[in-house]
Amino acid sequence: MRRIIIAIDGHSSTGKSTAAKQLAGHLDYVYVDTGAMYRAIAFHALSSNLVENGSLDKQALIAALPGLAISFKLNPDTHKADVYLNGTNIEKEIRTLEVSNIVSPVAEISEVRAKLVEQQQAMGQERGIVMDGRDIGTVVFPNAELKVFMTAAPEVRAKRRYDELVQRGDQVTYEEIHKNVLQRDHIDSTREDSPLIQAKDARLLDTSEMSREEQFELLKKWAMETIEAS
Repeated sequence: MRRIIIAIDGHSSTGKSTAAKQLAGHLDYVYVDTGAMYRAIAFHALSSNLVENGSLDKQALIAALPGLAISFKLNPDTHKADVYLNGTNIEKEIRTLEVSNIVSPVAEISEVRAKLVEQQQAMGQERGIVMDGRDIGTVVFPNAELKVFMTAAPEVRAKRRYDELVQRGDQVTYEEIHKNVLQRDHIDSTREDSPLIQAKDARLLDTSEMSREEQFELLKKWAMETIEAS
């Protein structure tokens, strides 16, 4: 059976990563979380004191890019791929609200996007890949056989993210999570370089009133139809 490229784009906290991981596992495809790659760069900016009072030193971050190597390695305990930055596991560190608050400004930087898009395109050369992010179907793989755009009401997405962080033990409020969701939507959709938009040939998946099981079943159906037709 022919192996294809599946590009899943959409807003934050729509369930993209969870659904993409499930789909990749079902198809025995490679899964790549591009959002984690941008989070890794954002984490470097924070840990290197390149963010002061919410202001990012873009030029210093651009200068640091050649020395940053991002990789994914399978965690034998969770059976999921953890994110490594220059050989150090930073999977837990990149999932904080602090990183969430700076990741969209980091992703606005053209030099950051160019570096990561090049890596992402190299990952897809062998096909048989499920990749999720903000510009996968429009920039990284514009010729992907299956493109999906996932969205949900901001309130729903904020509640999902809030529940996830609270369950992990983070001290956060729903209000700050909701504010972060709206800010990221605005930055992602209005940036000059590769803004978040639905590709013309992408299928729309609104997860506002769908369970994770329902999302997965629909994605699996679309994937199998596309594979059989290709």
